[in-house]
Amino acid sequence: MPKSRAVDSHAHVFGGPDHPFARDVVYVPEPSQRGTARDFLAVLDAHGLTHGLAVAAQPYGYDNRAMLDAIAASGGRLKGIALAPAAISDRDLAALVDGGVVGIRMNLTSYGLREFTEPGADRLLARIREMNLFLQVHCQNDELAAAAPIIRKSGVRLMVDHFGRPDLRRGLAQPGFATLLEFGRAGNAVVKLSGLFRVSREGPPYRDTDPYIAAAIEAFTLDRVVWGSDWPFVRVEERIDYGPQLACVERWLPDPRDRQKLMWDNPVRLFGFT
Repeated sequence: MPKSRAVDSHAHVFGGPDHPFARDVVYVPEPSQRGTARDFLAVLDAHGLTHGLAVAAQPYGYDNRAMLDAIAASGGRLKGIALAPAAISDRDLAALVDGGVVGIRMNLTSYGLREFTEPGADRLLARIREMNLFLQVHCQNDELAAAAPIIRKSGVRLMVDHFGRPDLRRGLAQPGFATLLEFGRAGNAVVKLSGLFRVSREGPPYRDTDPYIAAAIEAFTLDRVVWGSDWPFVRVEERIDYGPQLACVERWLPDPRDRQKLMWDNPVRLFGFT
C-alpha cells in the first residue's frame, strides 16, 4: 500500500497493569498479544497508515477505559467500538460517544443470542439506533442468520466483523454468509474485510478467502466496506504478521481509487475520521 491517509478499521488495544482484566472473562491474551495503543500507532506508522478503529477488548468486560484512554491520547488518530451492558444508562452511553465511540459490539460467537434477548436488550438496541451508532456484530458460521430477525426489527445500522467468519468448506450459500449478503444488498449495513487468518485454511496470502471477499464487496458495494487487520492477533497460536493482512487489499482492489474508498473515504464518512 502506498503511504497515504488510511484507516485500520479493526484492532484491539490493551492498557497495561493500570487496566486490569475483568473476572470470568472468555479469554486472557498471551503477554505477547497485549499490544498497547502506542504499539498500535507504531504499527500503523510502519505500514503507512494513519488512523485506527479500536474495538474494546473482551478481557476487560464492560470496562472500556483502556480503549477510551487510547483514543484520548491518540491526537485524533483513533476512534472506538465499545462493549456495553443492556442496562447502560443514557448518561454513560453519551459519555462513550463523547469519548470517541462510534458503535457498540455484541458477540454472537461468545454469548449466542444472550446479548440480543436479555432484559433491556430492546432498549439498548433502540438507543443505538436513535444515537446513530453502529451495532457491530461478531459472529461465525450460521450465527448471523439466527440473530437476523432481531437485528432487522431493531432498525440499527449493522456492521459485521470479519465478513461473518464463514466456514470456507461450505460455500457462499451457507446460511450465515447468505444472511450477510442479504444485509449488504438491503443497503443499511457495513462489512469489515478483516480477520482473514481466522477463516483461511491456507494461510498467507489467504487466496481461499477471495470468493467470499468478492461476494461481500458486490453485495455491500464499495461504499459500505472497510478493511481491518484484527491486530494484535489474539487467540491464535501461530505468529500472524501485519503486512500479509494489508497486502491482500491490492489483490482485491487493483484500482487505487477503489482502495482509497476502502481505506479512507468510507471510514471518514462512516466513523467521522478527519
